[in-house]
Amino acid sequence: MRILVADDDLISRRLVESALTKAGYAVESAGDGERAAAALCSQDGPRLALLDWMMPGLDGPAVCREVRRRHSQPYVYMILLTSKEEKSDVIAGLEAGADDYLTKPFHAAELRARLRTGQRILELEDSLVEAREQMRFKATHDPLTSLWNRGFILDHFQRELQRVRRERSSLAVLLCDLDHFKAINDTHGHLVGDEVLRESARRLLASVRTYDAVGRYGGEEFLVVLSGCESSNAQQRAEQIRKAFAQRPVNTGCGPISITTSIGALASRDWTSASAQTLLSEADAALYQAKSSGRNCVVLTKPAAEHEAEEEPRVTGPPLRT
Repeated sequence: MRILVADDDLISRRLVESALTKAGYAVESAGDGERAAAALCSQDGPRLALLDWMMPGLDGPAVCREVRRRHSQPYVYMILLTSKEEKSDVIAGLEAGADDYLTKPFHAAELRARLRTGQRILELEDSLVEAREQMRFKATHDPLTSLWNRGFILDHFQRELQRVRRERSSLAVLLCDLDHFKAINDTHGHLVGDEVLRESARRLLASVRTYDAVGRYGGEEFLVVLSGCESSNAQQRAEQIRKAFAQRPVNTGCGPISITTSIGALASRDWTSASAQTLLSEADAALYQAKSSGRNCVVLTKPAAEHEAEEEPRVTGPPLRT
């Protein structure tokens, strides 16, 4: 483990560095408090630190306060080295953010024991953070596809809709449904169906930008929210996704399986006062029309007044077979 040794006394610092190197630590050093604080506050700084109390610039307690002001970085375990023995001084150092202290001169074995204590605390903190992130992931992601789950994608859609309307921008909603997916499950089994769903998720993610959102809406349906997307290019983006499914089969445990998807699409700017629920209902109706039009196509829906002005419905995809 990496450790920072901060001491303005070169000889003292070298002695400590030598002892810690022999104990297996990767040692970094600083000759003053400002350099120590900068190293510990860096993105990938050491997470163990030995800080001399008296240093030029920032003293040991000041370094502790500077480090503790960070809230987003991983925890740093800091031990103050001091010749001060008054309880008030020790309390001041601990209240500044130090985790422990050693009074000079100290025994090398005691130093190693206290550092091992620090390591155990850091390992515990890391395990708690990992457990928290796993719980957060499970609460927001679909376990099969690792896409956002239904609850999160709907919440994201509502928040994003509010944002684009405040900013007088637009987003596109795409509701995608795998064609004849039940037949895949019935013919090849649900494990193969799961393979198809996972590959579908990968293709969706590969077809959108990093700041767009893709979620599993339910079963073989996926909801895609495209930020900053106007009606003029919503259908083009949806068509790109349709082609990503249709152009090549999915390689599964039982061999390649061809898949297609039907997509209902709309742009929020065309529906200026519609609620999020209304937009989803309209996208679902467009998806139903895509299914009725022969599947493997995109239907872009607009309010009724605009539909009446168009000569033909906005349907794209391969020619229908007769």
